[in-house]
Amino acid sequence: MTVTLVPSLPTLSTPSRPDPLGVLGVPGEINLDHAASAPCARAAADAVAELLPWYASVHRGAGALSRRCTLAYERARQTVADFVGGRPDDHVIFTRNTTDALNLLARALPAGTTVVTFAGEHHANLLPWPRGSVRLPVPDGPGGAVRSLDAALAELSRDARPGLPVLVAVTGASNVTGERWPVAELARVARRHGARILVDAAQLAPHTPVDLAALDVDYLALSAHKLYAPFGAGVLVGRADWLDAAPPYLAGGGATSHVGAGTHEVRWATGPARHEAGTPNLLGAVALAAVCAALAAADRDALHSREQALLGRLRAGIAALPHVVELRTFGPDAPRVGIVSFVVAGRDSAEVAAHLATAHRIGVRDGLFCAHPLARRLLTEAATRSGRDDLPPTAIRASLGLGTTETDVETLLTALSTLP
Repeated sequence: MTVTLVPSLPTLSTPSRPDPLGVLGVPGEINLDHAASAPCARAAADAVAELLPWYASVHRGAGALSRRCTLAYERARQTVADFVGGRPDDHVIFTRNTTDALNLLARALPAGTTVVTFAGEHHANLLPWPRGSVRLPVPDGPGGAVRSLDAALAELSRDARPGLPVLVAVTGASNVTGERWPVAELARVARRHGARILVDAAQLAPHTPVDLAALDVDYLALSAHKLYAPFGAGVLVGRADWLDAAPPYLAGGGATSHVGAGTHEVRWATGPARHEAGTPNLLGAVALAAVCAALAAADRDALHSREQALLGRLRAGIAALPHVVELRTFGPDAPRVGIVSFVVAGRDSAEVAAHLATAHRIGVRDGLFCAHPLARRLLTEAATRSGRDDLPPTAIRASLGLGTTETDVETLLTALSTLP
């Protein structure tokens, strides 16, 4: 038997950075790839470590271990509900991630539902929806998004059969540009036309509070791995009626209230259990809840102000580099979270990202960011706006988060300005 030796990983430490979660990191490495997967928060790691000695089955045992784990799991559900402003009758269903949550909702749509999205969505909010969905063009600004949705829903009201449901599915913040979408305004339009609305909050929730009730949205999805809890969990939170009426997302143990001897003699559970068959991801749920609790207790206004200062410096520094062009959907002053995508003229994006990693220990993302239609459009627009014909076909994304410092941003800007 051949044994392959794996090099030891660097010891993780909690850097002395101004973040309330104690984000873990490797000394000397600059992580500017939070939009892909945020690093683990100490709050999440500690919650998992505390529960591990008690680890046992959830909802399936009478022993002390199982009862403690069941309580931890259900408390996590309530903590997440509180974090996103869930209403008393909303379901909180634990999933693997945002993609899983949106696919679950797509399976639960009533027959004949029309889904309206924008072409600027992440693939997770483009691909799961049924045939016949309406994909609106990428707007030129938040106001354009509101007007476009209003016109589309008015047309559907005229043309569709009365009584058929409509779901609007929109991102809270773009994973390509960081630009925030006018969720509250879009929700008001949806209400006016009798439609429901889903928000993909994967990129929004790590940066700013999200409140289902205040926004008046029906469903919300997010991923733990983008919220400093990288333990394979996500959630779908929202109205119970469609979810309780739909066939289970997974068929198996825990999703039933009765199974008889006959092939089809099954009564499915209602509530979150209906769509959580099998042994759940207890540690993922607990880690996510720990981060939600830590963020809820933090001064998020101060965190937001600090991030916006770092973001402003990064964007200003990029704008000052004549060979670097930022991608954007809306105007340059549109509200956004800490995500910036850009291209380096005449340079392959993958090669630039590799150089940043090897020469400067900076981690960024390159490619089309699982949002191919939007990224390709923005690359074309960037070429037109800059008047350059030597922009590459893919981009680079730098994304900030808790623990990002001024030095991190300046190191990236210096590295871009001195590319060999």
